Amino acid sequence: MSGKEEAVFRSADMSLVQIYVPTEVARETIYKIGQLNIIQFRDLNFKVNEFQRSFVNELRKLDNTERQYRLFKQELDYRDISVKLYPYEFVIPQQSDIDDLVESAQLLEDRVVQLRDSVETLYKNQNYLKQFKFSILAVDKFFHYQLGGSGDAVERSLLPELDDSRLSSTTASASQFISGVINRDKVGILQQILWRILRGNLYYHSEELQEEIYDAKHNAYVAKNTFIIFSYGALVHDRIVKVCESLDAEVYDVEKTEEARSKQLAEVKSKSEDLTTVLSESENALTSELIAISQDLGKWWEIIAREKQVYKTMNRCDYDGARKLLLGEGWTPTDSIPELAETVKEFDQTQSIPSIVNVLTTNRTPPTYVRTNKFTYAFQAICDAYGTPRYKEINPGLPTIITFPFMFAIMFGDMGHGFVMFLAAAFLVLNEKKLSGVKKDEIFDMAYTGRYILLLMGVFSMYTGFIYNDVFSRSMTLFKSGWEWPENFKIGDTLIAKEVGTYIFGMDPAWHGTENALLFSNSYKMKLSILMGYAHMTYSYFFSVTNYIYFDSLIDIVGNFIPGLLFMQGIFGYLSLVIVYKWTVNWAESKYQPPGILNMLISMFLSPGNVEEPFYPGQPTIQIWLVVIALICVPWLLFVKPLFLKRKLDREAKQNAQYSALPNDEETGGSNGSTYEEEDEDGEEHEEHSFGDIMIHQVIHTIEFCLNCVSHTASYLRLWALSLAHAQLSTVLWSMTISKAFGPTGVFGVIAVVFLFAMWFVLTVCILVVMEGTSAMLHSLRLHWVESMSKYFEGGGVPYEPFGFDGLLDSVF
Repeated sequence: MSGKEEAVFRSADMSLVQIYVPTEVARETIYKIGQLNIIQFRDLNFKVNEFQRSFVNELRKLDNTERQYRLFKQELDYRDISVKLYPYEFVIPQQSDIDDLVESAQLLEDRVVQLRDSVETLYKNQNYLKQFKFSILAVDKFFHYQLGGSGDAVERSLLPELDDSRLSSTTASASQFISGVINRDKVGILQQILWRILRGNLYYHSEELQEEIYDAKHNAYVAKNTFIIFSYGALVHDRIVKVCESLDAEVYDVEKTEEARSKQLAEVKSKSEDLTTVLSESENALTSELIAISQDLGKWWEIIAREKQVYKTMNRCDYDGARKLLLGEGWTPTDSIPELAETVKEFDQTQSIPSIVNVLTTNRTPPTYVRTNKFTYAFQAICDAYGTPRYKEINPGLPTIITFPFMFAIMFGDMGHGFVMFLAAAFLVLNEKKLSGVKKDEIFDMAYTGRYILLLMGVFSMYTGFIYNDVFSRSMTLFKSGWEWPENFKIGDTLIAKEVGTYIFGMDPAWHGTENALLFSNSYKMKLSILMGYAHMTYSYFFSVTNYIYFDSLIDIVGNFIPGLLFMQGIFGYLSLVIVYKWTVNWAESKYQPPGILNMLISMFLSPGNVEEPFYPGQPTIQIWLVVIALICVPWLLFVKPLFLKRKLDREAKQNAQYSALPNDEETGGSNGSTYEEEDEDGEEHEEHSFGDIMIHQVIHTIEFCLNCVSHTASYLRLWALSLAHAQLSTVLWSMTISKAFGPTGVFGVIAVVFLFAMWFVLTVCILVVMEGTSAMLHSLRLHWVESMSKYFEGGGVPYEPFGFDGLLDSVF
């Protein structure tokens, strides 16, 4: 990034450029441009149907090749064969190489589909024979081991309720039993249906198969049962068969006599053995073919994906067949234009028509491009998830690098927990090159992407933990305490420490374990959260005036920033100042009781000038003036900007009326050629607002700003609440686990220490670090999205998405 604009505080300067390229080298030039990844092409053919563009035939061919590659990937995943991925040197493929890949993909598809269909058919036949064998064995077992007979005698004994006349009217074939195999979860359904259809005039027997049957369709083994059904009548027989088949049951024609069944069983076993041999050879052939494909599939797919991206981009350009030129337009960073021009002109020596890069002047709003690196990328991503900054607006991602982990650390302050998080993040950072090429699931990929966020959160948590003097809910005496306990006291006396100095840094360890420790930390952290919120919102609000100055919007400074600043500082700035002042006063030596800040703020508006418990001399007068200033700022916010804009609209309307009244020969209009204006796919519209629209917008802005000053300040109390909850949960976890191991001695004591330490550490990592850390991170995110960014962030920008080849297959592999 040397020699280029940093583009972190504000987005990079963008320019709209035109590229003229001879059609003979258009494909190669687009490849080179894609390798640079510096231009976002506009669609010059947005009015043309996708299927009527110049290179639709090439795209169809490449789409079909990608479909074939997806088929190969599906088969590889089905057989758990990994695709070999390795980096290779980027070269522009010749058109003949692409044609070879397309042709080979078709040949491989035919071969794989043929082998796959053959294997599926063989599996189906194998399952058929296997189930046929189990059905024969089940019938044989049923006749011999349960009934001791076979044939018609057994059927007569099973259906004694049928009279002789009805029996004589049935044919032998109609009275045959029905046997087959059905999924175990459908056995009950089959019984209920047959019982209702035949009204109980049947005999049903079922046995579980000891072996599960492989289902190639679902790639799983399925538990099944054999069944034997006895009933009379040809019509009934057909109905039973249809019901069985409707439930995906396989019905087999098993012989009635023992001798015939033995011969049938031997034949089935012979066919099954032959089929198993053929199936093994077919499986080996298909697996070998797929393994060979897996060696180069990644490379083939990337080449085809790049080729497809190139033709998609060329379809967005204007193809002039008469002049044999390809005209493209797009946005590029201004400091990248020389690099782009040099790349485009690379093939000029071989062409009679030179390639040209022309910079256009336009009134269109460029896309927003913020340059990031591996450290700032994740911070920028969490801001862009809320919205893209408009072009040249202050980028919220820059201050977020510090404020986001620090706000998190205020809620998560513990040196021990912060150190655990720091170690986990340091592992990801130190092994980032190794982990970058590893396939990661969604959660781990999220942690890896935000590894630098986690690193800073751990560092800041150790810092705030040092301030809170918390290490896994324990305290450390690093410096001399500012309190001393009395040496001589009687049991039952109230033990009060004596202040002898000031602890050098952070919270004095003498507070830990005292009766009023929670009361003290509550007051301290609650006021600290208000101060942090005030500081965070104030510096965020000053970003808005920086934007107004940059965009030369004086009316926004006068009509929005100044009254808003006075309103916020007059109330909440004063509140923060009083909090700090109260900390500086030694109320123990004062004859006054320390006044309540909340009551002071409420009475400041409900009863101006009436201060029951003053903090300082002249407080009523100052508070009256602050209330007056706040009340003045409300109509200031409401009317100054709308009235100014109304006057501006009236002046423009008057000028337009005078302009339209001029004679035709005095009219001047049109473009001087320096400004590029054309309807395009950007969909950029400049709406004209009436005074009513402006006034409504300003009323909403004023109400939101005034209410948000209150609600957003209160929202920062989450810093206090989560910090308190984290500290208390850590203390409870310590007292309920590892603290109980310090009593027992001997072997039992050693076992207790090991077991309870393991329990404490696992619960600490799972609950306090992972779950509490996630909660604190989400609250910190909310403070930035809502409380901070609402003070200056406008958004509405279009993200810069340059044409390139990075990450084309990330969703595939």
